[in-house]
Amino acid sequence: MAKIDVYKEWLKIEATNRPLNYYQLLKFNRFVDDPKVIREQYRKLNAYVRKFATGDYIEESQELLNELAKAMLCLTDAERKAEYDHSLGRKVAGQNETDSYGRRSLETILREDRIATPEQIKKAKNYAEALGVGLHQALMQQKVADPEKIMLAYAESIGVPFISLEDVPVDEYYAPQINPVMARQHSFVPVMADMGKLILASPEPLGVDVEDELRMLFEMPVSYAICTPQQINAAIAKYYPRDAVQQIVQRSGDAKADAPAVAVKVKTPKTASVEKVYTPAAKKNRTKLSIVCFNFAFMVGVFGSSFVMRHAGFPIRLGIGVALGAVAFAVAWFLAPASMPEDE
Repeated sequence: MAKIDVYKEWLKIEATNRPLNYYQLLKFNRFVDDPKVIREQYRKLNAYVRKFATGDYIEESQELLNELAKAMLCLTDAERKAEYDHSLGRKVAGQNETDSYGRRSLETILREDRIATPEQIKKAKNYAEALGVGLHQALMQQKVADPEKIMLAYAESIGVPFISLEDVPVDEYYAPQINPVMARQHSFVPVMADMGKLILASPEPLGVDVEDELRMLFEMPVSYAICTPQQINAAIAKYYPRDAVQQIVQRSGDAKADAPAVAVKVKTPKTASVEKVYTPAAKKNRTKLSIVCFNFAFMVGVFGSSFVMRHAGFPIRLGIGVALGAVAFAVAWFLAPASMPEDE
């Protein structure tokens, strides 16, 4: 089978210099800034390339789909786009937008893109303040607009990409390596590695502690893309089901119960150094035995000395009781059997 130039044959890109930059790949002039335009173009190309996902060019089509997704994710991430544009020689002049990356606020996007009316936004803000949730969450709970439109606006407002798990699926290589408890607790799934970063899909920004743990696990920094709660819930149910979480918790509990015996060096009365092996059950029971011996010896010391040393004051008798109790505790602790039945 002859090798095909997918860029020329499928995308009708005439440029011969390879690799193509992200703007060429998405068939844009350089430095297009509107994330909505970039995302729409990506979806058109994605849908077209999927037509070749069967037949003789399955592998080539998948590789091209991955390239298109990487281009979209980079160019709709305000920070990464700024770095990428700079690498292509872009010199950014002073901006009049709402922040250094040209982001519009969520309220501005909602109004200008006619996603919600001013009255709906005001009502949702009051609702969000009353419940202590984000404006985008209040809008979805009140069903003001389609969840994808709301999350698209939210993603643009915080300067991160929006991703549909229908277009960019969960990465089958990285997903099994993530702790299901963490994935369910923080609502995220991995989608791909790009430019030395692991990209996660999540409805909300991830905490620094989660990013740090994943960075240490995969030895690369992580970034995230926003997706709808419905999609992330479906993906988590598939890749990190509740029974998997329960199995991990069960294994954790079993590991503690089956903890290996602890070797404790003790001195015998002959002062020879020997090694006894105490199971967790034996350690627990010998502690109880030692406490009983201490209490018994303490009472014998206090009350016994009152008959033998009738003229001694109470502090002296108390001291004798404490001393005898300490000796009894030490003897019981060190001479208790290494194997003892655990309490039921």
